[in-house]
This record gives sequence, structure tokens and C-alpha cells, in this order.
Amino acid sequence: FFFGISFARSMGLPDALATPVRHIFFTGKGGVGKTSLSCGTAIALAKSGKKVFLVSTDPASNLNEMLEIPKLDVPTDVPKVPGLTVMNIDPEKAGEHYRQRALDPLRGTVPDADLKRMEESMSGACTMEVAAFDEFAGLFSEEGDVESGGFTKGYDHVVFDTAPTGHTLRLLSLPAAWNSFLDHNSMGNSCLGPSTAMKMNQKRFARALACLTNPQSTIIVLVARPDASTLKEAARSAQELADMDLKNQVVMINGVFTAQDPSDKVAMSRQEAGERALASMSPVLKDKVVCQLPLKPFNMVGLDRLLTLFDSEVLPDAGPTSEVKDVPISPLSTLMDDIAAPGHGLVLVMGKGGVGKTTCAAAIAVELATRGYPVHVSTTDPAAHLMDTVTGDLGSLLTVSRIDPHAETEAHIANIMEQYGKNLDEKGKALMLEDLRSPCTEEVAVFQAFEKVLNQHKNQFVILDTAPTGHTLLLLDQTGAYHKDLMRIASAGAAAGACA
Repeated sequence: FFFGISFARSMGLPDALATPVRHIFFTGKGGVGKTSLSCGTAIALAKSGKKVFLVSTDPASNLNEMLEIPKLDVPTDVPKVPGLTVMNIDPEKAGEHYRQRALDPLRGTVPDADLKRMEESMSGACTMEVAAFDEFAGLFSEEGDVESGGFTKGYDHVVFDTAPTGHTLRLLSLPAAWNSFLDHNSMGNSCLGPSTAMKMNQKRFARALACLTNPQSTIIVLVARPDASTLKEAARSAQELADMDLKNQVVMINGVFTAQDPSDKVAMSRQEAGERALASMSPVLKDKVVCQLPLKPFNMVGLDRLLTLFDSEVLPDAGPTSEVKDVPISPLSTLMDDIAAPGHGLVLVMGKGGVGKTTCAAAIAVELATRGYPVHVSTTDPAAHLMDTVTGDLGSLLTVSRIDPHAETEAHIANIMEQYGKNLDEKGKALMLEDLRSPCTEEVAVFQAFEKVLNQHKNQFVILDTAPTGHTLLLLDQTGAYHKDLMRIASAGAAAGACA
């Protein structure tokens, strides 16, 4: 065995990852191989003698399947890889831990009825998201954050396997957003708990922001495939991350296909498409590419296969081959008959990142419009690929829109200020605006935009191309959580607050 840098390089790791900074983020479009690369990198670093903490911030994480470990809701050592510890951030557990940390200091000092109202107000979906972020922020400490369990104390590297791009960009923007919010808000409480408790967390948020923006501490690995759409998203993400001052970036091209038989027209066509995509790659990315990894002939599940990720020469046993049997599959037209039968309605297209949600949403929309039905197709995905997919002209039967989180949030804030702030004095208006600048306001604004789209097109078909599963479930949960919160506020006779 080689140890240290030489061993990491011997496994094929590029220099940027063989001698990395402490925090390594893998991000990119769904299905490009972020989890495979984050696992492969963590394993290689651990086998080089480093202590590595691998954590997933993806609500739909499959780290446990990749590493063949049943449960990862607490830090778990990988038996066959000494020095490697893994964990998924569990939103529900994070939410419970967050509520305890926010409310425990108040027990015995405020009336039980007030404490109960605070607990109820902290049961919504936006609280869960911020709780998961709070857990994430606690990982940025070389000494270990005692309040968050000191998970990363004593580790040389923390490797982050993140959710698909849109969700991750939001996560990485939160440290600055919360720091700014807490700098200007020092009273009251919201769906995130008492602001005094939030102030206690400001040091943690500031530390996370400092680590993320320090090139000596954090590197962002943008993962893409030799495909025009994933490269376009990677370029857009690179710019957005740079605008957040996260400028230490590298690019890894995964799944490069090379045809083995020049007479195979399909294989050659796929290879040429990949070559064209790479040749037309944005200049923003070209100088950042540190490696291109070949497409493997097997799924990257299990340690034996992950160990071969960066080695193009060594291939594990692919296992016994089996006869491929014809499986009767109904054509899309059969499903379309069922969808079209009511004459109008909502179609939610959901699934893990990279499975083809946008393609399916576009195909369903175009087919319904071709059949003569009025169709509106929209997206809640922050990465928004829909506009690139639905092209052509079907007249007035097919309309397309995007729910833009930033624009919807600004419109929501302006609307609340107009409705509820017009009779307040300047101090009252300033306090209301401070509350509305809470990052979780975006979740409510997007939900209301989703509701507006449904109302505007209620006699048509509405096809919603959603974000990857975890982000979509958060959006759908807003329906119940928002309604419950309004009922609670109405029953208490209070005015709507920061997250309404």
C-alpha cells in the first residue's frame, strides 16, 4: 500500500482531490453521478490514511444503497474502510433537535400556553428545511460543534453529497441569507422559533459562511456528463456559485462513452453526441475540468465497484449474465388515454434527479395539446430545464411558464406589505419587512405561485414538472402546513406573521 497523497493519486484521483481542502462539495444535475463520485472520493481519501466524514444533504439520499449499509441516520463507520464515517441528514430528526435547542432555554420561564403555541408554529415544512440547514451548518467546525453532536471533530475531510443543483444552490445560499436576516432582526418569533434562539445560532451560520467562501477550506466539484443540458446547468451553477463568492471550483466529466465497435451506428452516434457537447462546452467550465471518467458497464453499487471508479484499467466482476426477456410494456398513448379522459386536471411529474421528469412532462403536454386540449405546463424546479425542452408552436393550446423563486418571493413580500403594512408606522413596517426577509418566506411564495397557476388554469390540463423528489415533497407539504398554520393563527385571533 501507498499512503497519503501518493495512494490517492494511485487510485486515479485528480490532484485537486488527492490534495484537497477540508470541505469538498459535489453538486450537479440529477443523475450525473454525484453520489458515486463523492463516495469514490471519500473511500480513496480514507484509504490514503485520512479520516473522512461523508454526509448527504439530499432529502432523497441513496448513500445507504451505494455503500450497502441499511441505516445512516446517525454517524456510522464503514466496516471495510477504516477512517470513513457516513451519515444522512434526516430532516425529521434535525427538526426535533432544532426545536429542542430553540425552546429548551425557555422552559420554566414562559407560560406553558405560549410555549405550546411556539411548538405548533415550528411544525411546518419551512422549519424542517431550516432545521436541516442548521444541522448542515454545524458540520463546519474542525473542533466539532458540541451542540450538533461534534460530528466532524477530528476529521481531516468532510465530503458533501448534495441534492440536485437547484436544491443545493438554495442550501449554499442560506448561510449568507440567515446571517443577514439575524443581523437585522432581534425581536419576536416566527415559524423558526424565538429570534433570541436564532441569535444563538448566528455564530454557527457565520462560521459556515466563512468556510464556504474560503478557498483554503472549501472546494466545489461540479459534476456533469458529456451532454448539452448537464453542461449548460453546470455552467449556470458555476456562475451562480461564483456570485455567492464560492469561487474555488473544479469540474468532473462523468460517464464519457466510447464506442467499442465502429460499425455500431447507435453507439457511434452516442459517442459523437458526447464529443460535440464537450467541444461546445462553455468557457466558464473548460478551464475547470480536472478529469473525464469513462462510462462503466455496471451500476456503481458496493465498495468493490466504487473502488474502481477512478481506475479505467481495473474492472470488477460484472456478475453472471442473464437472458433478456421481452417484457410487455404499454405505450405512452395508453397512459395518455387515461390522463385525457376527464378533459382537465393536474398532472404532477415526479421522481429522482436524472430520471427524465422534464422530458416526460413535455411529452405529456405536447400529446394532450395535439389531441386538442388546452394545456399549461410549468415547473417548480429551481434549475428550470423546461424552457429548453418544450419548443415548437402549438398555437394557443399549449402555454409554458416557470415559477421563479426569486421573483415570486419579491412579489409576495410586496403584497404582504401592501395588505398588512399600510396602516403601520415606520417602525412597524420595518419590523414586518425584517420578518419577511426570512429565507423561509421563499417556500411560502413558491407554494402560493403553485396555487395561482392551478387557479388560473383550473379548466385546463396543468402539467407540473417538479424538482427532484425531496424538494417536491417539501413543496407539497407546504399545502397542509400552511393551512394548519393559518387555522392556528385564526383560532388565536392573531395577525398573520413572518411565514404567512
